[in-house]
Amino acid sequence: MFRYFPTNYVWNLSVDLSIEMGARIGEIEEMCAPLQEAAKAPDAAGTQAFRETWVKMADKLAGLAAEDEAQGRLISSSDKLLRAANYMITAERLQAHGSEGRLALYRRFLDTFAKGLAQSGAPVRRVEIPYEGTHLAALYVPARGVDGPQPLLVQVNGLDSTKEMKYFVGLPESLARRGVASLVIDQPGSGEALRLEGLTSRYDSEHWASRVVDWLEAQPQVDAKRIGLEGVSLGGYYCPRAVAFEPRFACGVAWGANHDWRDVQQKRLEREGDFPVPHYWNHVCWVWGAKDIDEFKQIAENVHLDGILDRIRVPFLVTHGQKDSQIPLKWAERTYEQLVNSPKRELKVFTEREGGVQHASFDNSANAGAYIADWVAETLGGGTAA
Repeated sequence: MFRYFPTNYVWNLSVDLSIEMGARIGEIEEMCAPLQEAAKAPDAAGTQAFRETWVKMADKLAGLAAEDEAQGRLISSSDKLLRAANYMITAERLQAHGSEGRLALYRRFLDTFAKGLAQSGAPVRRVEIPYEGTHLAALYVPARGVDGPQPLLVQVNGLDSTKEMKYFVGLPESLARRGVASLVIDQPGSGEALRLEGLTSRYDSEHWASRVVDWLEAQPQVDAKRIGLEGVSLGGYYCPRAVAFEPRFACGVAWGANHDWRDVQQKRLEREGDFPVPHYWNHVCWVWGAKDIDEFKQIAENVHLDGILDRIRVPFLVTHGQKDSQIPLKWAERTYEQLVNSPKRELKVFTEREGGVQHASFDNSANAGAYIADWVAETLGGGTAA
């Protein structure tokens, strides 16, 4: 794990995620060098300082991109805009719910990402899936070199990620090269669903996952018999739960297991384990729509997989980092052990040899992501050779 701030796990996690999303190390240095003292400050003061330096870099890149665009250099412009979007969402993610300017920064991030993506010429389009009187926003990435309906992997967030972050990390591109399409969604409790539509998380993830499958079945470019589901971090709970109760999924992948999130919360209340974001308890109440910690604790009692996984009768891959300091490895082992009716179950623990040993492989996602992409392609009928 790259530790720019020796005493601040949350900030190191954010920096490492940004690097995995395509940050440039020189820009990381420029943004982080002034923050050494702020990294030791209380959450509110520290995260405001973090935001200022990261948004300053995003502003600079956006200005340089505008100069490129004025000269018709859209490839260069898109590169800078997408890095600016990376830095904006990294800063936004650390802010407390309701903090001044957070929503405006998020909207600016969405606009910057959309413009950079459009200028890049990437074959990616935003789609909206009808849900509960509003919609779930998603990014659709087609497979390459596939004639006819394509296999597809739906990909969902964890507690504090967004569809754009997952797109940046690169699993959709890896899958596209292997003949598998992607639908990366902001499910309830994450991204646009939470920030713009007010859709909070729910433990019965099959409720929204089934609507996603309904929508996909109506898309002629998708092979409805070859739709898989992957979830990262807390998605390591959402995904197995949804696959257990929605038999139309052809496979499942947990990128970082999360078998018993209620236990993880109890341990965090007892000051065990690392937090993924500052203002953690405020954040989880926002995500789950709880008015206070007591109500949140009642909700969290439902967020576990015991007594559920024997319903899964399709291939399932459980991955975990050997040194995950947020979710103990034992929970990955528990998920695997309970997949008793999966015809092709696998537990892959990423070690120092291949990297990806930290939570959801944020320390080095390249080899972990490739392993997942290969497994999905082999399972859904893609290809693993050029």
